Amino acid sequence: MRNIEITKTPLKVLVTGGAGFVGSHLCDRLLEKGHHVICLDNFFTGSRDNIVHNLGKSNFELIRHDITEPILLEVDQIYNLACPASPVHYQYNPIKTVKTNVMGTLNMLGLAKRVQARILQASTSEVYGDPEVHPQVESYWGHVNPIGIRSCYDEGKRVAETLMFDYHRSHNLEIKVMRIFNTYGPRMNPQDGRVVSNFIVQALKGDPITIYGDGSQTRSFCYVDDLVEGMIRLMGSDPEFTGPVNIGNPVENTMLELSDAILEQVGGNSRREHLPLPKDDPKRRQPDISMAKSRLGWEPKVSLAEGLEQTVDYFRGVVGS
Repeated sequence: MRNIEITKTPLKVLVTGGAGFVGSHLCDRLLEKGHHVICLDNFFTGSRDNIVHNLGKSNFELIRHDITEPILLEVDQIYNLACPASPVHYQYNPIKTVKTNVMGTLNMLGLAKRVQARILQASTSEVYGDPEVHPQVESYWGHVNPIGIRSCYDEGKRVAETLMFDYHRSHNLEIKVMRIFNTYGPRMNPQDGRVVSNFIVQALKGDPITIYGDGSQTRSFCYVDDLVEGMIRLMGSDPEFTGPVNIGNPVENTMLELSDAILEQVGGNSRREHLPLPKDDPKRRQPDISMAKSRLGWEPKVSLAEGLEQTVDYFRGVVGS
């Protein structure tokens, strides 16, 4: 099996979900490093606007394709990011969400096996469910409702991890599994229902800030540039290091603290409006990133205040237009 190092020879890299929020930033970074990038997206949640600035580049290709259908390509590496990642989108068509995670991952693993490519699976902190271990370490197996409204995503991602490791054990495939915690930044979809985009758009419009429950539930917010750096480091790590590895910001914030931080950035007179807590919504979420620090030399650099400033600036243009 080849030992592929991302920082050396220019490579042909496939990014599924490459027109999405995180995928488009990843495409940008890979292009900056001189690699040939194939962006594959079915545009269910991705947007052409996210990657239009790359369309004229000789080392960038865009393919409209759904990974639940097989595809034949010659590539050195695969970043499998394709899947709706916000509750609004993955619950819109839960069966398709499961198919993307299971059939889509199987198709990408089959491609990786055929061309002997290294493959990275963008998994999620949702595999931990509503955790009984805090902060969450990679050895924790999780506390997930297998039949709830979120299970199409939670269990779909858990099965995708299973498939990755079965291909690794059965076919000696070079795999990397990354558990992504809450990420934010420019190019987030304003209608995706995620808490950062929700709060910012509501504050910019002067609408009430909708907080589910009493606002004491926590999340840990990682700026997209930091996340992409961790993703690239994981892909380029020792072949024997498969993960799973947590990539996220270990600073824990309540929803009330987040709303305060956003209102400080935006200004205005938006008030808070409390709504019932959604079913199976995790109460706490915080990554233990000891493994990322020791094995990848990675930890987030961008503070919440700095990241929110960049994100608010982006949404000012979106809401204004």
